[in-house]
Amino acid sequence: MADRSAIEWTEATWNPVTGCDQVSPGCAHCYAKSFAERWRGIPGHPYEQGFDLRLWSQRLDQPLRWTRPRMIFVNSMSDLFHDEVPLEFIEEVFDVMGRAAQHTFQILTKRHERLAELADQLVWHPNVWIGVSIENRRFVHRADFLREVAAAVRFISAEPLLGPLDGLDLAGIDWLIAGGESGPRHRSVRAEWLRKLRDRCIAANVAFFFKQWGGRHPRSGGRLLDGRTWDEMPRVRAAEPA
Repeated sequence: MADRSAIEWTEATWNPVTGCDQVSPGCAHCYAKSFAERWRGIPGHPYEQGFDLRLWSQRLDQPLRWTRPRMIFVNSMSDLFHDEVPLEFIEEVFDVMGRAAQHTFQILTKRHERLAELADQLVWHPNVWIGVSIENRRFVHRADFLREVAAAVRFISAEPLLGPLDGLDLAGIDWLIAGGESGPRHRSVRAEWLRKLRDRCIAANVAFFFKQWGGRHPRSGGRLLDGRTWDEMPRVRAAEPA
């Protein structure tokens, strides 16, 4: 767990699960995998197993130790709805989030089908937000699955944005994060893709957050879009009854 995160839209990270598998083009240059694989085979290191999936039961109580309220990104180094994460373990994570009511938890997944499959079996506490990653038009249907989840905040991460999101329906969405890819093999984002998303968010009253232009390093291109930063945060509504 990291007390301070460099990710602009959160404050801390909590990783009761680490490791993942690539499922779509946005995963191609995964920063988490690149980081974890550096340590593969080093005895005693948390990533001794590289980016292989691993459950960390001993980390479950970490948010309960923090008294100052924080915005916490859940599993920045994995995907809570990965097929190999048992429902029982996901339920334990949700139980901790409910008991750590002083914090706000942000979950992000690319496994939209499993999210929809399990959503009704989970308790969506009012401090738990859920989002899906959508990197190009091929995956805008992930928002349809997200829309069915009874969470206090539903959000989309369009990062890395690899193309226009034609056909994306913003109904029932509270927040959209957009940004370009970073790293030595980054794929460039186009200004027109970002402007169209921003303008659609404004029209639909969806909070818009522009994270970065990307480049070789995360801050290479800065964070200004048309001369200003876009750091809007969602308004939390009452969670829908399960």
